[in-house]
Amino acid sequence: MTSKRFVLVLLLLAAVVSCKKEENVAVLTDGDGVTLKCVKPDYLKAGDRVALISPSYFTPMENVEKAAEVLRGWGLVPVIGPNVGKLYAGKYAGTVEERLSDIRWALNDTTIKAIICNRGGYGTIQLIDRMQLKEWSAHPKWLVGFSDITTLHGLLTRAGVMSVHGTMSSFLANGGTDATSTLMRDVLMGRVPRYEVPAHPQNIKGRAKGVMVGGNICTFAPNMGTQADATLGYDLILFIEEVGESMHNIDRQFNVLAMNGVLDRCKGVVLGEFAGCGSELSYESVEAMLRQYIEKYNIPLLCGFPAGHGDVNLPLLMGAPVTIDVREDGATLQFDVEGRQQVVNTANVSTPSSSVADCMKLAGKRE
Repeated sequence: MTSKRFVLVLLLLAAVVSCKKEENVAVLTDGDGVTLKCVKPDYLKAGDRVALISPSYFTPMENVEKAAEVLRGWGLVPVIGPNVGKLYAGKYAGTVEERLSDIRWALNDTTIKAIICNRGGYGTIQLIDRMQLKEWSAHPKWLVGFSDITTLHGLLTRAGVMSVHGTMSSFLANGGTDATSTLMRDVLMGRVPRYEVPAHPQNIKGRAKGVMVGGNICTFAPNMGTQADATLGYDLILFIEEVGESMHNIDRQFNVLAMNGVLDRCKGVVLGEFAGCGSELSYESVEAMLRQYIEKYNIPLLCGFPAGHGDVNLPLLMGAPVTIDVREDGATLQFDVEGRQQVVNTANVSTPSSSVADCMKLAGKRE
């Protein structure tokens, strides 16, 4: 190759990298990881419009309307997605095209300041390759949900926008006065939680800072290598929760993460609820099973954080810088973002109880 041709190739490569950097805030740094840097959407204020959409499984309109009434009580203006209420293939909240249409409507309408998902279940994996990351970042706004919505959190984090792992319309429909709901409201309105968490026998002491990623492990582990894969990032604080899965399947998914280098990129791990998960192996708990892997990485482990499919599902800011401090007497989880700080002792948070069977039904794992 002549020197002129070599220089031309270098210039072309530089142009390609430059375009990639402009398109995605999560900039590719090398073949093994990405640099995650997310913006914080504006906090909500009275009168702001909030979209209710169903990206996964079907939600009865009765639940959506009840959730909308809760939002009105908070001083917000709910707007229901055009395709909400549709049913496809017996489970989905419409076809892929209809669900995508509602997502794009909510993202592109600049008068809508936040998006609350109605339910999880299954279906968001079908959407990953149907949208570009720049669609998620063009008009940054809060998106709220958990379970199958984990996929959308991954897309937003890779696109460079923070989001809220928190309760959804199916739960707001119960009245919205429980701590799980009101703390989610507080986050959206600028009261950032500083969680004080009781000691747990499986904790590993230490202090770490990083970017919070993760969610439902059986949702985000299959997304590895896609544009929804936020675990490709460096300096991670990995959050994991699950519902209705066997111990051996949780072990399988965790080993997939480890073999793909995710734990090497972690600064710490937070384990949430493992509601209705199996006990077919003789470990004391899911936390004890996972601790044996995590302790090899010499990083702190915070167990028993009440988020996921349990009765209490406290909001977490995905894609946000977070500090965890795990001590002998307990732990602290604090988001390092602008806002009014609110200290929340998780031991004092309660919410009306629901059966594991109900949680599994909402997660699409039981009829």
